[in-house]
Formats: sequence, structure tokens, C-alpha cells
Amino acid sequence: MDGVSTSGKELQRSSDAPSDGQERSTPSATRGPSIIVGIVATVVAALSIFYLLRPEPLLVQGEVDATRLDIAARVDGRVKEIPVERGQNIPARAVLVRVDNPETLAKFEQMKAAKTVADAQLANVLVGTRVETIAARKAEMERAQAALVLAQKTFDRTHTLTEQGNAPQARLDQVTDSLHETERAVDQAKSAYEQAVNGYTKEERAIAKANVEKASADIQSVQSIIDQLVVYAPVASGVYQRNVEPGEYVSPGVPLVTLIDLGDVWIHFDLREDLVKGLKVGDRFDVRIPALDDRRVPVEVKLIATKGEYASWRATRATGDFDLRTFSIRAYPVQPVPELRPGMSAYLDWRSRQ
Repeated sequence: MDGVSTSGKELQRSSDAPSDGQERSTPSATRGPSIIVGIVATVVAALSIFYLLRPEPLLVQGEVDATRLDIAARVDGRVKEIPVERGQNIPARAVLVRVDNPETLAKFEQMKAAKTVADAQLANVLVGTRVETIAARKAEMERAQAALVLAQKTFDRTHTLTEQGNAPQARLDQVTDSLHETERAVDQAKSAYEQAVNGYTKEERAIAKANVEKASADIQSVQSIIDQLVVYAPVASGVYQRNVEPGEYVSPGVPLVTLIDLGDVWIHFDLREDLVKGLKVGDRFDVRIPALDDRRVPVEVKLIATKGEYASWRATRATGDFDLRTFSIRAYPVQPVPELRPGMSAYLDWRSRQ
């Protein structure tokens, strides 16, 4: 009996052994989920603290801008042709507009005819008097001298007869007057002959040359107006807007075409003066361009200028002790970006721009 009871106790101990092993493994199995939960809670707490303590981003938005050129004509007339289209990139000296002005063209032909007349007059003066004219003047002088010889002889005979009492005094007076007239005719014919031999005077040559110069100046003046009938692009640029259409009448100074100088593109920001603190010309930072797939573009500040007193003032206190003014910031791309176009938006986190 004792042997049986002893073996029964041993069997009971052996059957109780596995249950003790299970009791020992239960604490380690329950400890793993607790650790995971603790880690997750710690991460959540750390992220919460990070987002709570992290400063909020200050997004600043700007706009791409470029130099705009309003091209106008210096003459009036009717628009004949506009060989460019909006959005077209054109080189320097490209034809933008052709203006038609028939009156100016007619005046140019008139000035050229006046120049031809002035040239002919100057050539005539420089050549001098024709040989035929000199011969005619000489013949007139000799004829007047012959008439003077005859008048002198008639006067002598009449004077003798009058002294002898054979001719009346009235006859002598008449012959004397005829002699004086003949003498004056000789002097006149002699002067005409000398003028023909000597040709034009120095003053007459100067007048003829002045007339030619005046005609040339008139032609250049009209030519300058004709040159303005064709309007050219001053620089390589893009056509932003066509302000007129063919057939319209335009006056001097009226913008015909608006161009954009794509070689002078910048990004413009309007910032309060409390944000400008620490910013200086030459600073560089990156901006994002949404229109270019949010591309980062490095830019450099080249202008910091205050805007007008009317622009975006904000009181720094409720009582309004003083106001914050707005500054205009102009930042240029460090490297050329051909895809940039005026009107595109740009933004950056101002606090983390460094």
C-alpha cells in the first residue's frame, strides 16, 4: 500500500509540472504588447511636442515681373501692317508696325525737286556768265559808245552855230540833254559788260550754296519722318500686347505694341518692414514657382525700396503709435530661367529662407 501511494504522489507531481511552466511563461508574453504601446505613446508624445513647439511657417508670395516697353510711333498715319503676333519672341530690330502717310511721301518728292532746282542754280552761278551773254553785253557797250560819239559831234556843231547866232538856244539845250543821256547809256552798258565778264559775286555764290544746304536739310527732315513710319523693336523681347490693328489711325506717342524684355526678369515681393529686418542687397534664397512644377529657383536681392505712403500700412499697436510701411523687394534669378514669364507666382517660407 505504501508503494502504491508513493507512486501516486509521484504521478501527481509529474502532472503538475507542465502547469508550472505555463505559469512562468505568461509574464513575458504580456510584457511585449506593453512595451509596444509604450513606444507608440512616446513617439506620439514626441511628435506632438515637436509640432507644438515648431514655429509656424510664414509663407510669402511674390510675382514674376519684367521690363515692359510701350512702343509708340513719332508720326501720325494709318496702320498699314503689324507683322507680329501676341506671345511671339522677336529679335532686336524686328519690324513691329508699318504706318502709311501719303502726305509725307508727297512732301518728300517735293523737297527732292526743290533740291534739284537749288543744285542747278548753284551750278549756274559757279560756271559764270555764258560767252554769248558777254558778247551781247560788249556789243551793247560799243553801240552806246558810238551813239556817244555822234551825240558829242552834234553838240559841238550846235554849240558853234548857237555862238554865231545861226541856231536857237533851245536847239542847243536839246542837244546838250541828248549828250548827257548818251553818256549815261554808255556807263550803263559798260557796267553790264563788266558784270558779265566778272560773273556772279561772292555773296551770290554764298546765297546759292545756302539754298542747296537748305534743300538738303529739308530732305533729311522729311526722310527722318519717313524712317519713323516703320517701327522696330529696340531689343530682343516678347510681344505682350498689340494695342492697335491694321487700318486704325494713330497719332504720335500712342502706344502701338507692348513688349516684354525677357532678358530682364525678376521676382517682386511686397513685405512689411518688420519682415525686411536683416535683409540686405545681395542676399540669396530659393523660391518655388508653382507654374514650373514647384521648381526651386535661387534668386538674389538687388533692390529694397519703400513704397508710397498709401501702400499697405498696419498699426503696430491698438492705439496706433506708429505704422509699419511696405517695402518693395526685387530679386533676380541667379541663373537665367527661360521658362519664367511675367505673372507667374512665387512663394517661400520667409522664416526658413536661409
